[in-house]
Amino acid sequence: MGSAVKLRTDFSAAELRRLAKAVRDIRQSRRLLSLAAVLDGMSREQAARIGGMDRQTLRDWVHRFNEQGPDGLKDVRNGGARERLSTEQKAELSQIVENGPDPAVDGVVRWRRIDLKRVIEERFGVVYHERYVGKLLKQIGFSHVSARPRHPAQDARIIDEFKKTSHAR
Repeated sequence: MGSAVKLRTDFSAAELRRLAKAVRDIRQSRRLLSLAAVLDGMSREQAARIGGMDRQTLRDWVHRFNEQGPDGLKDVRNGGARERLSTEQKAELSQIVENGPDPAVDGVVRWRRIDLKRVIEERFGVVYHERYVGKLLKQIGFSHVSARPRHPAQDARIIDEFKKTSHAR
C-alpha cells in the first residue's frame, strides 16, 4: 500500500478556506475546501467526500496543488480539436452551397448533406460525418431550410401564368 502524499505547508487551512470563498470557480473552491480539511487533520477519505470526489482523485489534486499552488486546482481547458477546414475553405464551401449544384457535373438538382460530404471530401480531402456537415453549414451561416428544387428546364413565364390570382373584394 502506498504512502500518503505530503501536502505543501505554505498555506494554512484558514488561508485555503479564505481562497475557496474568494474564487469564482466552484470546482476550484471545492478542491480548496478538501485540502483545507486535510490540513485540519481530517482523513483523506472524509476530505475527498467534502469535495465530491474519491481518495485517488484528491491525491491527484494534491499533486497539482503542490506543483502549481491554488491556480493548479482549476480545470484545464484544451480548446478542443483544431478545425479541419481553413477559413478560406469554408468561404469556398459557402460559395459552392450558395451557387447550388450543376446537375450535369454534380448529378443532383439540390444539395443534401450527403452530397456536400462528397464534395468536401473530393475538393478539400477532409472526411466529415454526414451529421457534422449540417453543423458545419450552420456555422457558416446556412439554415436547415432548403429551397424547393427547380428543374433546369423550367420556364418562368409558364409558372407565372399558372399561379392563381384572387379577385379583390
